[in-house]
Amino acid sequence: MNLLATAIILAAEEEASGTDLLIPETSELIAGIIAFAIVFFVVWKFAVPAINQTLENRQKAIKSELDEAEKSKVEAASLLEDYKAQLKGARTEADRIIEEARQAADAMKAELIAKANADAQEIMAKARAEADTEKARALQEARADMATLSLDLAEKVVGASLDRNAQRGLVDAYLADLDRMSQ
Repeated sequence: MNLLATAIILAAEEEASGTDLLIPETSELIAGIIAFAIVFFVVWKFAVPAINQTLENRQKAIKSELDEAEKSKVEAASLLEDYKAQLKGARTEADRIIEEARQAADAMKAELIAKANADAQEIMAKARAEADTEKARALQEARADMATLSLDLAEKVVGASLDRNAQRGLVDAYLADLDRMSQ
């Protein structure tokens, strides 16, 4: 302020020096200061509170958006954990189902093998029984053929007819004795 007052005083003394072009007249200077004070007061009274209110509202909106973003982030993290837990549960369930299927397949395989072995044993038993039956039948036929051949040979050697039934009984008794001895 002192500088301004000094400049005004110097300007009044040196009116003819050309400084009056740079420094306005005192009445204009006072009117300008009063006009500036009125504009400053109006801006301070009306514009600054409106600007402050707008800034506060913007600050609240930004804070609200940040809080909402934080909530969304927390919720997303929670959902991610839930999905991970569900995925882990699904993997565990899939592993359990696969293991159950594997066990069922192994059981079915063992059952089929056991059934095949039982069928094979049964077929072998039947084959043995049939072989034994066929063997006995073949032996019986061989005995009968041998008895017939023996009688035919004896008739040729003796040259006469023999009592076939009596001779057949003797041959059968002889063959039975041979069977008892071999067992």
